[in-house]
Amino acid sequence: MHTDASFVVEFLNTVNVEEGTDLLEDPGQWHGWAAGHGLAANPAAEARAARDALRAAIGDPRLPGGRLDVGTRISLTDDGPALVADDVVGAVFAACARLVVRGDWIRLKICPADTCLWAFYDESRNRSRTWCSMRVCGNREKARGWRARAAAG
Repeated sequence: MHTDASFVVEFLNTVNVEEGTDLLEDPGQWHGWAAGHGLAANPAAEARAARDALRAAIGDPRLPGGRLDVGTRISLTDDGPALVADDVVGAVFAACARLVVRGDWIRLKICPADTCLWAFYDESRNRSRTWCSMRVCGNREKARGWRARAAAG
């Protein structure tokens, strides 16, 4: 997985629906996560708004879509112009912008299993992957479908 994609997915998965946990609810963990990426931690409410907006944009059915403006800057580096940010939200949005430019934004998806809703990056050739994991969520859903058909038949 590309570095930008893995960073965005990691940020989107700071909430875990299946376990009922949210890294943003623990200031120590949130600041540690940000520091681990060499970035300043945004206030939790700001980070949550950004995370929810991005999760909605890629298909989280629990969240309303919406617009959100985030500040980043363009810096001339040794490699040329680059989108840069000092805080997590700006860095995540800069990574998302790079994914859009490369045509990879559409590969960011949310698992449709309502007990999972894990964000993932679809690395399949034709971008047709549905489940975060075929072994876990995909298998569960196929088993449910089979049981429903068997009960009806």
